[in-house]
Amino acid sequence: MKHLRLLLLLIMLAAISACSPSTTAAPDPIATPSGPRKLTIMTHASFAISDPVKAAFEQQYNAQVEILRAGDAGEELNKAILAKGQPLADVYYGLDNTLLSRALAEDIFETYNAPALAQVPVEFKLDPTNRALPVDYGDVCLNYDVDFFKSKNLPPPASLEDLLLPEYKDLLVVQNPATSSPGLAFLLTTIAHFGADNYLTYWQGLVDNGVKVVNSWEVAYYTEYTRAGGARPIVVSYSSSPAFELLYANPPLSEPPTAAVTAPGTCFRQIEFVGILKGTTNIDLAQKWVDFMLSTAFQADMPLQMFVFPVLPGVTLEEAFTKFLVNPTQTASLDPQQITSNRQVWLQAWTETVLR
Repeated sequence: MKHLRLLLLLIMLAAISACSPSTTAAPDPIATPSGPRKLTIMTHASFAISDPVKAAFEQQYNAQVEILRAGDAGEELNKAILAKGQPLADVYYGLDNTLLSRALAEDIFETYNAPALAQVPVEFKLDPTNRALPVDYGDVCLNYDVDFFKSKNLPPPASLEDLLLPEYKDLLVVQNPATSSPGLAFLLTTIAHFGADNYLTYWQGLVDNGVKVVNSWEVAYYTEYTRAGGARPIVVSYSSSPAFELLYANPPLSEPPTAAVTAPGTCFRQIEFVGILKGTTNIDLAQKWVDFMLSTAFQADMPLQMFVFPVLPGVTLEEAFTKFLVNPTQTASLDPQQITSNRQVWLQAWTETVLR
């Protein structure tokens, strides 16, 4: 009988122990995700990455990367600011130096001191707080259709001033600087070249000479440009665009069918950044993605995908870039603080002059 009471007591103690919480118990397998974690990258419309490079990141970190295209760079930033605190994505890529100060003032990014920043040249690191980390750069320049000008026996424009000449009437398409980062870069080029007191006179001259304004680079280059079947043989694009045209020409070509105007002061250097959006619940995975964008694998893939140049030194470029690329010897320059202080005033004045 005594043994029976002891056995019942042991059974009761075991039952109580089983119902009590334990700090050493194994985690509930139901609470552990069985599939890959989703990581959303908010980008501008021109973002591209090769499938094998994207897949390598996903495999390494058991992740599913979703690309959220949010329009041109200006539209993308507006959407990120409107979603402040409840971000639409985990990571933001595509911010450039013309919009950098606005994004930093809105405080939408987490600070992240990525290890690879130590290798990036100082001229690309424009945010000392490391909320916006440099990824790539490119020079925004006028591009023209070589065959068009040959067929018309007309010399292509060699300067900004040439665009005011009557022989170039109705030949130019540009992007709206309020919605497009290349458009804003070109506006800043004209301000640096002609001065803040005279740039509107230049733009009024462009209006009088038939300039066409569209909202994005994609529309300008892939709809309005004569290379895409449009009617405008001069477009604001990048110094790397002719290499793009050569590499993807069908049928193949021996030299680029387009060229860039790279005379001193006619191009603007655009630096693009990545940042981790405040409010993300995937901050550790987001940091890994930032590290990935600053890795040799991504940096080497990027030129042929987006035709911009890596900020990481020592990355090998495709031969078409080195053989046919003409880099501007002197880009247009404005102090970043001057851009910060005057951007909205310049944009408003431009809008009133050009669009109204």
